[in-house]
This record gives sequence, structure tokens and C-alpha cells, in this order.
Amino acid sequence: MDIQIIRNASPAAKPADEGKLGFGRIFTDHMFTMEWDREKGWHDAKIEPFGNLSIHPASTVLHYGSEIFEGMKAYRWADGRIVLFRPQENFARMNRSAVRMGLPELDPDFALRSLKELIKIDADWVPHGVGTSLYIRPFMIGDDEHLGVHSVQHVRYLVILSPSGSYYAAGINPVDIMIEDADVRAVRGGTGEAKCGGNYGASVRAGERAEQKGYAQVLWLDGVERKYIEEVGSMNIMFKIKGKVCTPVLNGSILPGITRKSILELLRSEGVEAEERRISLAELIDAAQDGTLEEAWGCGTAAVVSPVGHLAYEGKVYEINGAKIGPVTQHLYDELTGIQWGKRPDPFNWIVPVE
Repeated sequence: MDIQIIRNASPAAKPADEGKLGFGRIFTDHMFTMEWDREKGWHDAKIEPFGNLSIHPASTVLHYGSEIFEGMKAYRWADGRIVLFRPQENFARMNRSAVRMGLPELDPDFALRSLKELIKIDADWVPHGVGTSLYIRPFMIGDDEHLGVHSVQHVRYLVILSPSGSYYAAGINPVDIMIEDADVRAVRGGTGEAKCGGNYGASVRAGERAEQKGYAQVLWLDGVERKYIEEVGSMNIMFKIKGKVCTPVLNGSILPGITRKSILELLRSEGVEAEERRISLAELIDAAQDGTLEEAWGCGTAAVVSPVGHLAYEGKVYEINGAKIGPVTQHLYDELTGIQWGKRPDPFNWIVPVE
């Protein structure tokens, strides 16, 4: 498919201070758009000026949550090259989300090619500062123009770009998290393994309660028995217990994170035993009490890793590793960011240049 390119005749001024970029507040001059319907399939691929969407009030996405999205980053290396980190994994996950939500799959090769073209046009927006990046948000929405619960007939796919500041501008400081035992995020057979907006909307109330109590994130339990650990906030979670790294096994209600997958592959390549298994709340609390919970960290695209300093449950607070980042967590951060920013070798071929 050809991509029509419509240049923005009034480009915006680039941010003068990359230290004030923040996250998701500033957008580049262009976006990618493409449409799908049952007769034509995917068509009308365009790179066009960034702007508001015109959408019918009865659009499926507004009433029934017909929507999926992804999150990835582009990095500017010291030599000026712009690269992506495992974008094929993101598009593969997006297609799995599409299947779960009744939306059409993308051609992953075309999705990657169109993303590269968009980034090349807006290359001047990729920040230069240490720890900064260009955040990439592909998303897909159903926008049938009539009410009624039904399979979608018309879909839009878009990609928008946002220059973002360093996640750890003030250093990697451990966060405090609270185990949530009232609300649940997702259940097996639901949409937990899909990256869709409903999963995140359902997490807001518990997140607000945790914030009011002074905690940065919520640690979710399974939605059936309320006894097994699942995710933390908008990230996967990992622990080092009695010298072994472990993370909840993917069971249909946990998002299969790209960073999670990369950490497991990295550790195993180094000969480190890394288990994917069910981790009970009782096991975690026992380990926190007797000191065998040596490290805990969240992992995801935005933070890469986020060390956990304190864990709260039923009025008790447990300190982990003296509320400091642990050696395994630090090692993972250094290795992954080193590969992403071209400071360390990439033996896995995870880096994809934007050429």
C-alpha cells in the first residue's frame, strides 16, 4: 500500500528545554492514519498534519469501548541515529489485542514501515537529552456510525508521537505500593491480556485510593480467588525471593509486556534462573516478613524498571532491600537502557534502526 504524505504547512516550534518535556503533553507535527472496512480492508494510508479527529456521536468506540493501543519509544543515539526497541513485538501484541477485541489485524511489516516513515518526517522532534525519547502511541478504534452492539464494520488506525522527558530525571528512587484487595483489574477470559482502554479505566479508582494513602502504585491480585499476584499499576511485576527471580505466569488476565519478555530473555542468557509461575499473596507476605523478599520491581516501556521500596497490606508496611534499588534491578536497568541508547552491545538484535 502506498502512503500519501501531506506536509504540515505550519509546523510547531520545537521545545526549547528538554528538561521540561514531561510525558504525553507535547505532540509532533504529523500523525499516521489509515482506515478499514469489511469491503476494502485497510486503505487510505496517510501521513498528515497532527490535529483533532472528527467522529460521529454514535461511534462504536464511544459506546462500547472498541479500542486498542500500544506504547513504544524511539531513541536518539549519540551519533544522531534514531532507533526503535523491538517494535515487531509491539505490533504482534497489537494484533493479539485486535483479535480479542473483534478488530482487524494489521500487516506488521506495513505497520513498521509506516511508523518509520512517520518518524523520519518528524525526526527533528526526537529529543537529544540523556534519558529522553520519542514516545509512540499506535491505536485503533471502531467508529461505525450507528448504535447497537455488533461486530465493527469500520475502523481507524492512527499513530501519534510525543517527545518525552527522562522518566528518572531525579534518579531511580524506589516507589511504595499497596496491595489492592477490593477492586480487580481483570479476569481470565476477559480482556486482561489485551492492551485496551477498559483495563486501564477500571484501574483508576484503586489507583486514586492508593495515592490518597501515599502510595505510588497498586499491586493487583487475581480476580477469581484474590490470592495470587498479577500486575502492579500499569506494569508487570517481578520479585527476587530466596535468590531466585520470579514473575507471575501469563494466564490470560496479565498483559504480556515487551519489557517483561526482554528481562526474562536477558536473565536466562546470563544463566540466571527466572521463573514464571503463580505467586501467592501468602508467599509474598511471608517473604516480606522474614526478609527473603530481597528485591521487587515493576517493568514496562515507560520506566524500564521501577524498584519497589515498601509494600503495604492490611495496615502493615514491609520494607524491601532497605528501600533502595537492588543489584539485580540496577543491572537490568543498566543493560536494557544501555542497549536502547546504543551504549552496550545488542546480542539479541532487538534494535531496529529508523532508516
